[in-house]
Amino acid sequence: MKNFDIQNTLINADFQKVFDYIADPTNLPKWTKAFASADSKKAVLSTPNGQLEVGLEVKTSKELGVIDWHMTMPDGSIASAYSRVTPNGKASVYTFVLMAPPGPIEEVEGTLKQQMGMLQEELQNLQKILGE
Repeated sequence: MKNFDIQNTLINADFQKVFDYIADPTNLPKWTKAFASADSKKAVLSTPNGQLEVGLEVKTSKELGVIDWHMTMPDGSIASAYSRVTPNGKASVYTFVLMAPPGPIEEVEGTLKQQMGMLQEELQNLQKILGE
């Protein structure tokens, strides 16, 4: 069973602009559907069952182009997402590794498949926001 998905997009903006925007957790609600709010310590997720407050840690390395998110759920489990911005001339390639959320194995496939579709939309949102 696949428990991850990798997606990428070309963003018509330079590395600095793309990295700075994505690395700022307060921008998450602007380009994702999952986040109602976020800062450097916590986030409020929008779920089918309502809103859920989680701990949020963003680990970045501008030198490497790395932006990773680690969310601590109320039950103590940790969900992670990994991404990288790569310069491509005057544009940037943004690559996102979506991991299946923590939870019972029978729920993971459906949840991951749903999140894969949402991620495609979110990457298109980034293109629109940053490429203009």
